[in-house]
Amino acid sequence: MQKQQLGNSSLLVNPLAFGGNVFGWTIEEKKSFELLDAFVAEGFNLVDTADVYSRWAHGEGGQSETILGNWMKKRGKRKDLIVATKVGKDMGNGKTGLSKKYILNAVNDSLKRLQTDYIDLYQSHDDDKNTPLEETLDAYQQLIKEGKVRYIGASNYSAVRLQEALDISKKFNLPRYETLQPHYNLVERNLFEDALEKVCLDNKLGVIPYYALASGFLSGKYRSENDTGQSTRGKGASKYLNEKGFKVLKALDEISVKHKTKPASVALAWLMARPSIKAPIASATSVDQLKDLVNAAHLILDHHDRELLNAASA
Repeated sequence: MQKQQLGNSSLLVNPLAFGGNVFGWTIEEKKSFELLDAFVAEGFNLVDTADVYSRWAHGEGGQSETILGNWMKKRGKRKDLIVATKVGKDMGNGKTGLSKKYILNAVNDSLKRLQTDYIDLYQSHDDDKNTPLEETLDAYQQLIKEGKVRYIGASNYSAVRLQEALDISKKFNLPRYETLQPHYNLVERNLFEDALEKVCLDNKLGVIPYYALASGFLSGKYRSENDTGQSTRGKGASKYLNEKGFKVLKALDEISVKHKTKPASVALAWLMARPSIKAPIASATSVDQLKDLVNAAHLILDHHDRELLNAASA
């Protein structure tokens, strides 16, 4: 595996990020520890979480950061990880957005849950159009000066707003977003591949896409409406049960047989082969699932494989 640089930062990661949204939601602390142990043992170091995970299941957030913090403390592994977390989504009780005042408070809550003095990559979870971009970036500048944050990233920004933020960083000598976390996978290509990917390539941002397996659909385990009842996340895959989705699964099946691997490995390897992508974010709830994710980093797709997937997912 070759280390990937995230933007112009000094952050070097192996080409897969573990999605911490499952911690405290579909898996409890013991299983989370088991998966983190296995992930790090395979040589990977980027774990992505957010303050809001998993408010949708508990009425309040913080569970994922808390479990990750407990693991790092118990294992003594803080220096072995690149910790990426996010701020900005609604935490309830008016805790939302990217105002300077809110960010300066929210980061302390995240640091406490993570049981660490610093966050490697602190990301704006959503674009906050009610707060000037300069104010948000100024807040991050203060956190970087204080040593609480090393680098910053963006998530769910449009191409126009992302470029605007980068221009403001340059104009006012403020820290810039070094990464983008977009919704991107084989069955969700349009939102990223046009203008947004160009902004990332032109400005040398590292892209760490979420929903890399389309809520598990690209693993091949959801092939009918009956299958979507298998897991908590299955409902999110039902929207891909259509002609395009089935074409993509057929291509994944063909290539996975050829390489003696799994559809999930092929889907992630396709992402990893794109020049803008540094580390797709994917989750697992068992060590067997994690092996499929890990295998992607060792799978080299040839030109025919990539073209087959491009045509099926166009």
